[in-house]
Amino acid sequence: MSLAAQRGHSANLVGVPTGLLASAAFNALPLPLHIRGVHENHARLFDRLNAVGSPTEAGDCFQAYMDETFNLSAQHVAPGNAPARRFRASYLRLLKGWGYDANSREGAVLKGWVESRFGLFPTFHKAALARFASAAWSRYVEDKLSSRFHNNDIHGQLDVLYEFCQWSIKRWFRPERHPLTLYRGVNDFRDISLLRGQCSGIALVRLNNIVSFTAHRSIACEFGDSILEARVPTEKILFFNDLLPRHALKGEAEYLVIGGDYRVSVSYL
Repeated sequence: MSLAAQRGHSANLVGVPTGLLASAAFNALPLPLHIRGVHENHARLFDRLNAVGSPTEAGDCFQAYMDETFNLSAQHVAPGNAPARRFRASYLRLLKGWGYDANSREGAVLKGWVESRFGLFPTFHKAALARFASAAWSRYVEDKLSSRFHNNDIHGQLDVLYEFCQWSIKRWFRPERHPLTLYRGVNDFRDISLLRGQCSGIALVRLNNIVSFTAHRSIACEFGDSILEARVPTEKILFFNDLLPRHALKGEAEYLVIGGDYRVSVSYL
């Protein structure tokens, strides 16, 4: 089946039909999104968060909870002659790997998480993902199931990260929930499908199921000659620069955004 004809599968965990979630119409009139069971299974975290007094304190609380719950502070190399412990996958390690290369194995795990939770298929991973029965799709599946990064309930970690991000946006950063204007610099459109319009002016594009944006046009200019400007609903944000006190994406005012179809303004430097 062609992925161009099917944006995703119906078995998502957020309670909104995948076709709507993937559409530009959702971005114009977004609905609240919550991953099923996360607040119930991690009620202790959200009880703690309700008592904090600042975004920094909330970030520290979240990271301490994640270290405790998923044993992220454990040493990966055993002392002496003891058998080496298995590498523990971490949401922070995925963010770091994504920052280096969105087509890395860490990037594939993130794309696989979006596919699982939001129902959106990726459209690009090292190559265009045009069909399930293709070498490109097989490589993507191999990368997203890499045992090095697909362990330690990594999807569960990302679930909690998403819900913490949404909680923080509502509590501290954007309580009115208005969309953000974000920018993405590109040199070509190989990982972006142009659905309507041209490579300048107003266009309807299909983005990968997770994609990086920045809050600053000047930073986007460093990544490509064509600048996409999009209005992104807060419900589609997984991560942003000020969310946590300690992470590897500090330098670029970066936002990790759930993809799909977006109306964008395309301009050149």
